[in-house]
Amino acid sequence: MEQYGMEDVALSVPSVEVSLMYGREDNFTGKVMYDSTLTRAYLHPEAVAALVKADKELKRLRPDLHFKVADASRPFSVQKKMYDTLRGTPKAPYVSNPANGGGLHNYGLAVDITLADAQGRELPMGTPIDHLGPEANIDREDELVAKGKLTKAEQANRQLLRRVMKAGGFMPLKSEWWHFNLRSRATARARYRLLDF
Repeated sequence: MEQYGMEDVALSVPSVEVSLMYGREDNFTGKVMYDSTLTRAYLHPEAVAALVKADKELKRLRPDLHFKVADASRPFSVQKKMYDTLRGTPKAPYVSNPANGGGLHNYGLAVDITLADAQGRELPMGTPIDHLGPEANIDREDELVAKGKLTKAEQANRQLLRRVMKAGGFMPLKSEWWHFNLRSRATARARYRLLDF
């Protein structure tokens, strides 16, 4: 990661907690995707700087909370492995096709993130990270609350996460409350280096 210019997030955001979900089997692929050498969260320096800003806003609003990162920079070889694992299944649409250049994780410009309390307990967000389904959508939250599928407290937690991440310059993804992009895919392909290893 460092050879590709990525930075260890924890060096700039010391309060961050890192638990990479693709280093375990309890992710939506059901398989370990990262080998034992990838245990830390790396991002492009611009994304690290944005996360520092987001962390300052979080500390201003809720000094009792901290970020917990579930995924950050992802090698392109892992993107291929994920896609091949899920090809032909109903989960395939949730993985960026490597043939199309992959996704923003492959440029170090996306982060999967949530909020945790001082004891390390994740705040309730209505679904776990990596939940595949409409309950994870951020544009349907009012409807989900009205139907009793999301509580007002869970919605407020999601809104807090979005507020602080947007303060840092990140953009939320409509279908996944935990996923934030720093740049568009077109900008990434034009101006940034793919983590092609």
